[in-house]
Amino acid sequence: MSIQTPSDVPSAEPATVTGPGHPAPEPEAKGLSQGQIVRKKFFDNTAAIISLIVFAVVFLLAFTSVGFAGIPGWWKYNHTEFLPLLNGGAPTVTGPFSWGEHPFGQDSIGRDYFAMTMRGTQNSIIIMFIIGSLAGLVGVIVGACSGYFRGWPEAVLMRFTDIIIIIPVVLAAATLGEAVTRFVGSGSQIWLLGLFLGLVLWTGLARLVRGEFLTLREREFVDAAKIAGASNTRIIFKHILPNAVGVIIVNTTLLMSSAILLETALSYIGFGVKAPDVSLGLIISQNQEAFQTRPWLFWFPGLFIVLICLCINFIGDGLRDAFDPRQKKFRASRAKESGKPAAA
Repeated sequence: MSIQTPSDVPSAEPATVTGPGHPAPEPEAKGLSQGQIVRKKFFDNTAAIISLIVFAVVFLLAFTSVGFAGIPGWWKYNHTEFLPLLNGGAPTVTGPFSWGEHPFGQDSIGRDYFAMTMRGTQNSIIIMFIIGSLAGLVGVIVGACSGYFRGWPEAVLMRFTDIIIIIPVVLAAATLGEAVTRFVGSGSQIWLLGLFLGLVLWTGLARLVRGEFLTLREREFVDAAKIAGASNTRIIFKHILPNAVGVIIVNTTLLMSSAILLETALSYIGFGVKAPDVSLGLIISQNQEAFQTRPWLFWFPGLFIVLICLCINFIGDGLRDAFDPRQKKFRASRAKESGKPAAA
């Protein structure tokens, strides 16, 4: 009769099914806090990291070159100076470290196009963050309360959401823009435009959050929290909301990128940012007649619009994957190795 040593006793860990259709699970990060796990998963996402770096470069370039909030920048021109046309206003940049006098060229009246593009990028980023923050906050609160409490709170909040949905955004933004220009002045139009758009663009997020809360409120961990005596506020923000963070992050970032395009469209048709200030859409609108003769007047503002929107979307996808515990990174090499028969 043989005696089994502790090393001969099989492990009590649950068996996992592996094979071609069931790749071996990744080892869990033991001893790490939730924040460390989220950070590790985010930094494993190559597209999100590249997008974060590109957006940081665009952000720093825009806010340090021409200055912000009275702080002077390092670029020698601003977006309102009228200068003599050099070389017909063509761009002078020839390399990463050879910018010349006007790297992005000049418009038809001699203004430096690099300064104008950086100022327009500033305004677009400011409006994007205002809309994303305000719409995200309102949408999450309305959706969470309506999905958790049900009954008359849900009916009131959802009917209010329906009323906001039918507001014609373009017409209302045009009216607001005219009122701001007439009674307040052009200096506050960026902030008021962002606040207004943020207060009307939260409806889609509210409905998605409501749907998530309707599902999560029936889960066992919510019942356990109620039995333990947790308040409704704690259950909503401590227990349910972290499980819906993937949907919230993705839709908030999509909302921010669409806010850039909406502000560009409003400025293009003359209902957004107005002169003497500039935005990326207004720059394109002011130079639309020169598309055939000087196409670089469209290249640079269009490039920054595309860069900002793509970076925000990729960053949002990376955050969604990092915060959602159900997201697993598939590794083809590991799946292939797990499908091989064990050596004798």
